[in-house]
Amino acid sequence: MLILLIFLDQIIKIYIKTHFKLGQSLKIFNWFKLIFNENPGIGYGFNLKYGYLEKLIISIIRIILIINLKFFYKKNCSSLSSLYKISICLLLAGAISNLIDCLFYGIIFNKGVRFINHYWNFYEGISNIFYKKGYSFFLCGCVVDMFYVKLLKIKMPNYIPLFRNVELKFLNVIFNLADLFIFMGVIILCSPLLPRLDLNQRPPD
Repeated sequence: MLILLIFLDQIIKIYIKTHFKLGQSLKIFNWFKLIFNENPGIGYGFNLKYGYLEKLIISIIRIILIINLKFFYKKNCSSLSSLYKISICLLLAGAISNLIDCLFYGIIFNKGVRFINHYWNFYEGISNIFYKKGYSFFLCGCVVDMFYVKLLKIKMPNYIPLFRNVELKFLNVIFNLADLFIFMGVIILCSPLLPRLDLNQRPPD
């Protein structure tokens, strides 16, 4: 299951990056679009604008978290409930797949968002894979995002101070399938109804 989820996310990312221009969008439904975006930061379009230093720190933190989560799963696998295993699998799949972007996309693609003169700079055209030279280097690739969901849009009335004509949008971010895996994993993991242990397992003698 873990390999399948990572493969699915990577296939979507590679297709989008090699067929869409940066910022290009495709309307699927009124509430759902594909919008190609490259995120140099943490996730859901969030970054602190510290350039490649931020990229390196985030990549290293991701590696440490993945190793610890994998170690926890391996150590406690036999005693965990099925739902708990699924939640950890989702978390690992999302974290590993986004880490793959950071590790290798800067090497295998010829175009990507780059940090130049204290700013992340966009690029024109469509990126090619397995080009002679990558746009960045190891650990410093940008994560590919593509899903945009607009489930709720509220325009505040004129009579409310400080919020006159302000539009509030729910989930106004661009994300990828790996981000969704992580979100689902956290929701399951934090559910008060989730049994942590396998209730069918016999206690040791």
